[in-house]
Amino acid sequence: MFYQIRQYIKFLLKSTNQHGVHSPFVYDLVTTCFYDTSKYKDYHKIEDFKKRLKRTNHKINVTDLGAGSQKIKSRSRKVSDIIKHVCISNKNAKLLYRITNYFKPNSVLELGTSLGFATQSLSLGNPKSEITTIEGCPEISKYTKTNFDLQQLNNIKLITGNFDNEIEKLTSNKYDLIFFDGNHQKEATLNYFETLLQTAHNDSVFIFDDIYWSIGMTEAWNIIKEHPKVTATIDTFYWGIVFFRKEQKKEHFTIRV
Repeated sequence: MFYQIRQYIKFLLKSTNQHGVHSPFVYDLVTTCFYDTSKYKDYHKIEDFKKRLKRTNHKINVTDLGAGSQKIKSRSRKVSDIIKHVCISNKNAKLLYRITNYFKPNSVLELGTSLGFATQSLSLGNPKSEITTIEGCPEISKYTKTNFDLQQLNNIKLITGNFDNEIEKLTSNKYDLIFFDGNHQKEATLNYFETLLQTAHNDSVFIFDDIYWSIGMTEAWNIIKEHPKVTATIDTFYWGIVFFRKEQKKEHFTIRV
C-alpha cells in the first residue's frame, strides 16, 4: 500500500493532460476518448451490474492461480467482497468502455475474467466484437458465465483454465485489443506479453492493469515500455497502455484521466 501511495505521488508530479501531448494520434485519443464526458446509456448497465453484485452474498470457493488478492485471504469469498476489492472501479470500467467504443476492435482477448465487470464494458463498448476471456478459477467462471447469459452478452467466449496453457492455444490468432488483468506478477506478466506479442499487429492495443500493484509489476511495465516493437505507451497510473504503430515515434506519455 505504501509503495502505491509513493508511486501515485510521483505520478501526479510528472503527469499531464492533453496540453502536454504532441503526438496527433495520442492527442486525439486523450481528447476524444479519455476526456469524453458524454453520458452513454450503457453506463447505467455498468453501474447497475456492479450494484447488483455488491448486494450478492453468494459465496464462491476461489482458486487463485496468480498473485491473489492483497485484501482477501480466505478461499471462500462472498461475491460482494470480490467485487469490492478485486474488480476495477466504475471510473475505469467506463474508460474501458470508451476505449473499446473508440477503437472498435473486432477481436478482443482478456486475461482474468473474474466476475466479468471489465468484460461487460468491453462487450458493451463494441457489441460487434468477438471477445475471448480466460478465467483460472472454475467456480468464478461458472458463476460469471451465468451472468453473461442473463445480460445477453452474446459476443463473449469464456475459457476456464490456466493462462500459461490457454494462451499458447491462441497464438495463431490476431487481436486488436488485449486486456491483461490477471496474475499480477512480474515474470508472469512478461511471459504473457512475450507470448501474445505474436498476436499483435500495427494497430493493436495492449492494456496492462495495476502497473503499480507491486515493485515487480512496475519493473515489468518498464521492461515492456522499452521493447523494440513497442512504439508508444500511456501511463494512467492504474493502467499501462501499449501501442505498436510503426508510424508513431517511440514516446512515453503519463496522462491524468
